Amino acid sequence: MIDWDDIRYFLAVARGGSVRAAAEQLGVNHSTVIRRVAQLEERLGAQMFEKLPSGYRLTDAGEDVLEFADQMKASSQQLETRVFGRDQGVRGLLRVTLPPFLATHLLMPDFAEFARLHPDIEMEVLSTGEVANLTNREADVAVRNVGDRKNLALNLHGLKGPEMYGGVYMSRDRLAAWRKGAKDPIRWIVVNDDELPDWVRKGEIRATGSPFKTPDAGAQIVAARQGIGMTRLPCFVGDADPSLTRVPGIDLHMYGTLWLLTQGETRKTKRVRLFTEFLSKKLANHSSLLAGLVARDR
Repeated sequence: MIDWDDIRYFLAVARGGSVRAAAEQLGVNHSTVIRRVAQLEERLGAQMFEKLPSGYRLTDAGEDVLEFADQMKASSQQLETRVFGRDQGVRGLLRVTLPPFLATHLLMPDFAEFARLHPDIEMEVLSTGEVANLTNREADVAVRNVGDRKNLALNLHGLKGPEMYGGVYMSRDRLAAWRKGAKDPIRWIVVNDDELPDWVRKGEIRATGSPFKTPDAGAQIVAARQGIGMTRLPCFVGDADPSLTRVPGIDLHMYGTLWLLTQGETRKTKRVRLFTEFLSKKLANHSSLLAGLVARDR
């Protein structure tokens, strides 16, 4: 069976007139072009080119192959166009990966609205702290908090979203008790972190006692609500919880910037374009909440 890749190399040499021109067009080295053409000649049992001082010239056999190679190329392009056209329908699987906090505390109502608008799109929300590999198609769209744009892979296409800030929070009741002179320890609550965070030494309230470690973000919030101590949370989480309040005297800190990321041909499909355009607008609407500018009375 003839390898279509061998035909591509053959066509590049035939149209470019030399191995060098073909290598530059295909973005490979000379030896690769020579090897693939030789592989095609071996499969067909005929020589495709004559090597002349002026370049490569097709043999009679090469001329015959060129006609069919052009037909194969045209058929391949038609196939790609047809498949891509089918993928422009607003249906199919859409996989979105994002951190758990963003999924459960901010964007799930937006996902629900998108699902209602497009009932034929099968949505799979990958709520995880692990970074999915978009190049390997582990997800179609990623919502990531990025500290430095330079750290993103060059092959990713990104829509820049709003900046995300965080603060240190504790139970409102626990703060009221502290102001009345309660002596119970105010622990620092962290998710599986062995290091002493710098914020425990800042602000009007100092964390005391042993640390309180939780296995996940959900338990972290519940621990803060129960008055165990204080913990760091994104503003859109802490400010939206009526049982929590910011610890006085501690400034907000910036986590990074949210980006909507896609890769390669995936981003051109209609369902991905619809979703990224939709979510980009929603993130813009959430910018004040993400920046901690709509906090409750403090």
